[in-house]
Amino acid sequence: MEHDVEVAPVNLAARVDDALSVQALAFGLTEEEVGIRRHIVLRHLLCPGAHALGATTPEGRLVGFVYGMPNDRTHWWSTVVEPYLRSNGSDDWLDDSFVITELHVHPAYQGRGIGRRLITTITDGAAQSRSILSAIDTDSPARGLYRALGYRDLARRVLFPSAPKPYAVMGAPLPLLRGT
Repeated sequence: MEHDVEVAPVNLAARVDDALSVQALAFGLTEEEVGIRRHIVLRHLLCPGAHALGATTPEGRLVGFVYGMPNDRTHWWSTVVEPYLRSNGSDDWLDDSFVITELHVHPAYQGRGIGRRLITTITDGAAQSRSILSAIDTDSPARGLYRALGYRDLARRVLFPSAPKPYAVMGAPLPLLRGT
Protein backbone atom coordinates (compact mmCIF):
# COMPACT_ATOMS: atom_id res chain seq x y z
CA MET A 1 0.00 0.00 0.00
CA GLU A 2 1.22 3.51 -0.78
CA HIS A 3 0.49 4.72 2.75
CA ASP A 4 2.86 2.11 4.16
CA VAL A 5 5.65 3.85 2.26
CA GLU A 6 7.12 6.97 3.85
CA VAL A 7 8.48 9.78 1.66
CA ALA A 8 11.13 11.72 3.56
CA PRO A 9 14.62 13.19 3.17
CA VAL A 10 17.24 10.49 2.68
CA ASN A 11 21.02 10.49 2.86
CA LEU A 12 21.38 9.35 -0.72
CA ALA A 13 25.17 9.20 -0.55
CA ALA A 14 24.89 6.63 2.25
CA ARG A 15 22.17 4.69 0.39
CA VAL A 16 23.47 5.11 -3.16
CA ASP A 17 23.73 1.35 -3.75
CA ASP A 18 20.12 0.82 -2.58
CA ALA A 19 18.96 3.65 -4.83
CA LEU A 20 20.87 2.37 -7.83
CA SER A 21 19.44 -1.12 -7.39
CA VAL A 22 15.96 0.46 -7.64
CA GLN A 23 17.04 2.46 -10.69
CA ALA A 24 18.59 -0.62 -12.30
CA LEU A 25 15.30 -2.51 -12.00
CA ALA A 26 13.13 0.44 -13.04
CA PHE A 27 15.35 1.53 -15.91
CA GLY A 28 17.00 -1.73 -16.99
CA LEU A 29 20.61 -0.83 -16.23
CA THR A 30 23.58 -3.16 -16.56
CA GLU A 31 26.14 -3.59 -13.76
CA GLU A 32 28.58 -1.46 -15.75
CA GLU A 33 25.99 1.34 -16.10
CA VAL A 34 25.25 1.17 -12.37
CA GLY A 35 28.96 1.60 -11.63
CA ILE A 36 29.16 4.67 -13.86
CA ARG A 37 25.98 6.16 -12.40
CA ARG A 38 27.24 5.62 -8.85
CA HIS A 39 30.04 8.13 -9.45
CA ILE A 40 27.64 10.55 -11.16
CA VAL A 41 25.11 10.45 -8.31
CA LEU A 42 27.80 11.00 -5.68
CA ARG A 43 29.22 13.94 -7.68
CA HIS A 44 25.74 15.48 -8.15
CA LEU A 45 25.05 15.33 -4.42
CA LEU A 46 27.99 17.70 -3.85
CA CYS A 47 26.36 20.43 -5.97
CA PRO A 48 24.94 23.45 -4.12
CA GLY A 49 21.26 22.96 -3.34
CA ALA A 50 21.17 19.26 -4.25
CA HIS A 51 18.87 17.19 -2.11
CA ALA A 52 17.12 13.85 -2.15
CA LEU A 53 14.01 12.13 -0.90
CA GLY A 54 13.50 8.44 -0.43
CA ALA A 55 10.41 6.25 -0.32
CA THR A 56 10.92 3.61 2.34
CA THR A 57 8.85 0.75 3.68
CA PRO A 58 8.26 0.37 7.44
CA GLU A 59 11.17 -2.12 7.41
CA GLY A 60 13.48 0.55 5.97
CA ARG A 61 13.66 -0.83 2.42
CA LEU A 62 14.24 1.92 -0.15
CA VAL A 63 11.63 1.43 -2.90
CA GLY A 64 11.91 4.81 -4.61
CA PHE A 65 13.96 7.97 -4.68
CA VAL A 66 14.21 11.37 -6.28
CA TYR A 67 16.99 13.90 -6.27
CA GLY A 68 17.53 17.22 -7.90
CA MET A 69 19.20 20.60 -7.67
CA PRO A 70 18.97 24.15 -8.91
CA ASN A 71 19.95 24.14 -12.58
CA ASP A 72 23.36 25.44 -13.54
CA ARG A 73 24.04 26.11 -17.22
CA THR A 74 27.61 24.86 -16.78
CA HIS A 75 26.46 21.35 -15.75
CA TRP A 76 26.82 18.62 -18.36
CA TRP A 77 23.05 18.04 -18.69
CA SER A 78 22.42 21.72 -19.40
CA THR A 79 25.17 21.90 -21.99
CA VAL A 80 23.62 18.95 -23.86
CA VAL A 81 20.00 20.19 -23.79
CA GLU A 82 20.69 23.91 -24.29
CA PRO A 83 21.05 23.79 -28.12
CA TYR A 84 17.75 21.88 -28.40
CA LEU A 85 15.98 24.39 -26.18
CA ARG A 86 17.61 27.39 -27.91
CA SER A 87 16.46 26.14 -31.32
CA ASN A 88 12.81 26.63 -30.31
CA GLY A 89 13.27 29.64 -28.02
CA SER A 90 12.93 27.71 -24.74
CA ASP A 91 16.47 28.02 -23.40
CA ASP A 92 15.32 30.52 -20.73
CA TRP A 93 13.94 27.44 -18.93
CA LEU A 94 17.53 26.69 -17.93
CA ASP A 95 17.41 29.71 -15.59
CA ASP A 96 15.58 29.76 -12.24
CA SER A 97 14.72 26.07 -12.59
CA PHE A 98 14.97 23.10 -10.26
CA VAL A 99 16.16 20.03 -12.16
CA ILE A 100 14.71 16.64 -11.33
CA THR A 101 17.90 14.69 -11.92
CA GLU A 102 16.58 11.21 -11.19
CA LEU A 103 13.21 9.80 -10.14
CA HIS A 104 12.74 6.05 -9.91
CA VAL A 105 10.31 3.70 -8.18
CA HIS A 106 10.82 -0.05 -7.81
CA PRO A 107 8.62 -1.81 -10.41
CA ALA A 108 6.70 -3.69 -7.70
CA TYR A 109 5.71 -0.34 -6.16
CA GLN A 110 4.85 1.59 -9.34
CA GLY A 111 1.31 2.78 -9.96
CA ARG A 112 0.69 3.56 -6.28
CA GLY A 113 1.30 7.32 -6.30
CA ILE A 114 4.81 7.06 -4.87
CA GLY A 115 6.49 8.78 -7.82
CA ARG A 116 3.91 11.58 -7.64
CA ARG A 117 4.57 12.04 -3.91
CA LEU A 118 8.33 12.07 -4.44
CA ILE A 119 8.33 14.67 -7.21
CA THR A 120 5.70 16.97 -5.69
CA THR A 121 7.38 16.89 -2.28
CA ILE A 122 10.84 17.69 -3.62
CA THR A 123 9.60 20.49 -5.89
CA ASP A 124 7.41 21.97 -3.12
CA GLY A 125 10.67 22.64 -1.28
CA ALA A 126 12.41 24.27 -4.26
CA ALA A 127 13.18 28.00 -4.22
CA GLN A 128 12.97 28.18 -8.03
CA SER A 129 9.83 29.20 -9.94
CA ARG A 130 9.84 26.17 -12.23
CA SER A 131 11.14 22.66 -12.73
CA ILE A 132 12.74 20.89 -15.67
CA LEU A 133 13.60 17.27 -16.35
CA SER A 134 14.35 14.85 -19.16
CA ALA A 135 12.56 11.59 -19.83
CA ILE A 136 12.80 8.97 -22.55
CA ASP A 137 10.79 10.34 -25.47
CA THR A 138 8.01 7.74 -25.56
CA ASP A 139 4.44 7.61 -24.30
CA SER A 140 5.21 6.07 -20.93
CA PRO A 141 3.52 6.13 -17.53
CA ALA A 142 6.31 8.48 -16.35
CA ARG A 143 5.62 10.99 -19.13
CA GLY A 144 1.89 10.72 -18.36
CA LEU A 145 2.59 11.52 -14.71
CA TYR A 146 4.76 14.50 -15.64
CA ARG A 147 2.04 15.87 -17.95
CA ALA A 148 -0.59 15.45 -15.22
CA LEU A 149 1.65 17.50 -12.91
CA GLY A 150 1.87 20.34 -15.43
CA TYR A 151 5.06 19.50 -17.29
CA ARG A 152 5.01 20.16 -21.02
CA ASP A 153 7.47 19.26 -23.75
CA LEU A 154 10.12 21.92 -24.28
CA ALA A 155 12.22 19.85 -26.70
CA ARG A 156 11.91 16.37 -28.15
CA ARG A 157 14.26 13.90 -29.79
CA VAL A 158 17.11 15.12 -27.54
CA LEU A 159 20.14 12.88 -27.94
CA PHE A 160 22.47 12.33 -25.00
CA PRO A 161 25.91 10.84 -25.67
CA SER A 162 25.83 7.06 -25.11
CA ALA A 163 22.03 7.01 -24.54
CA PRO A 164 20.42 4.56 -26.98
CA LYS A 165 17.05 6.35 -27.07
CA PRO A 166 16.08 10.00 -27.58
CA TYR A 167 14.75 12.02 -24.65
CA ALA A 168 12.23 14.80 -24.20
CA VAL A 169 13.01 17.81 -22.03
CA MET A 170 9.95 18.87 -20.07
CA GLY A 171 9.23 21.89 -17.91
CA ALA A 172 6.54 22.98 -15.45
CA PRO A 173 5.85 26.03 -13.34
CA LEU A 174 6.00 25.48 -9.59
CA PRO A 175 4.15 24.46 -7.57
CA LEU A 176 3.22 21.42 -9.63
CA LEU A 177 -0.43 20.75 -10.40
CA ARG A 178 -2.31 18.49 -8.04
CA GLY A 179 -5.15 16.12 -8.85
CA THR A 180 -5.16 13.16 -11.21
